[in-house]
Amino acid sequence: MRVAVISDIHGNLQALEAVLADIERADLHDIWCLGDTVGYGADPNDCCQIVRDETQVVLAGNHDLAVAGTLPTDEFSRGAAIAADWTREVLDESHVRWLAGRPSAGEIMDVGLYHASPRNPVWEYVLSALLAELCFDSATQRLSLIGHSHVALSFVRHEGESATGERRRSGEVADLSKGEWLLNPGSVGQPRDGDPRAAWLLLDLDLQRAEWRRTSYDVAKAQQAIRAARLPDSLAERLHYGQ
Repeated sequence: MRVAVISDIHGNLQALEAVLADIERADLHDIWCLGDTVGYGADPNDCCQIVRDETQVVLAGNHDLAVAGTLPTDEFSRGAAIAADWTREVLDESHVRWLAGRPSAGEIMDVGLYHASPRNPVWEYVLSALLAELCFDSATQRLSLIGHSHVALSFVRHEGESATGERRRSGEVADLSKGEWLLNPGSVGQPRDGDPRAAWLLLDLDLQRAEWRRTSYDVAKAQQAIRAARLPDSLAERLHYGQ
């Protein structure tokens, strides 16, 4: 079975549509979304509807839960809090209820699904081998998918060895047949690894293989939408730099 793994769309309609077009060309079976359908971008209603229509598995991220009113924004940055408040005001009530009903963790086909991490599905940023080691100790699955950090990366722990990790570039492939793995597809809507292209992961469960993908999209149009909504300009600027 071949699936597409996406995460951290953050209301960026232009990026989401470009990624879905790429996924359609790849002829995959399912799409799994690891959360944060809404957040920083200017098109939360369209993104929610598309994700509801097109994906088979959807988790809730911290931004989704904040917009749904089930998570406070005390730990959010100023820009993130402003965007969450704005999104809550413009989001259709049906989408608010849908987000509120999403879990932040799950399992399918022996693969662990977490918005953030196996230890803390909502908040933990797994960006170091030390944290990955602790996550491997907590996870019950050999393979887990994580989002939240907006960075395309992987961590692996082979029997008798410590965890190691690396950032992943477009086109890089991992053989998942041995060891324990944590895979992050990167962010569709707001990458933070220096590559402004939308990120996603092609996961082949039959071949035990993962390939990181990047998709170009109309960044200027996404920026224009953010500015037209009078959201903080920094949310538009960072899209250009992938930071």
